[in-house]
Amino acid sequence: MGVFRLVSVVHVFLIKDGQVLLLRRANTGHHDGEYGLPAGKLEGGEPLHVAAIREVREECGAVIAPADLTLIGTMHLHTSGDERVDFFFKAEQWTGEICNMEPDKCDEICWFPVDALPENIIPFVQEAWNTFRDGVWYAAHGWN
Repeated sequence: MGVFRLVSVVHVFLIKDGQVLLLRRANTGHHDGEYGLPAGKLEGGEPLHVAAIREVREECGAVIAPADLTLIGTMHLHTSGDERVDFFFKAEQWTGEICNMEPDKCDEICWFPVDALPENIIPFVQEAWNTFRDGVWYAAHGWN
């Protein structure tokens, strides 16, 4: 039996004036039509916070200083054919203009009130937000 390896994804809640930035996925084959966060896979040799900062810059143009990024939770995800450990961050300060930097993968960027996220949000993103708001640092999704 070989060594078991996990893929990890970083996600960032950008929060401003009581609202969170969500990106509606399109043309990816994964949760298309649902809202998610700026997110992406961790690259080898890359610290978590560096990956989170990179993904936000690549997907929506915001530049986050490391001191403005806070790790708020982890989630062990299980789907049909995938198992990951994801890391969730939040940032309330950044520079740069928010815009859709990947229109081939995202057809809409919107701000939503933190207490009224859309119904078509990726379920584990909603769960991560609820877990954070409840003061819980770890969650598991899809293991039932």
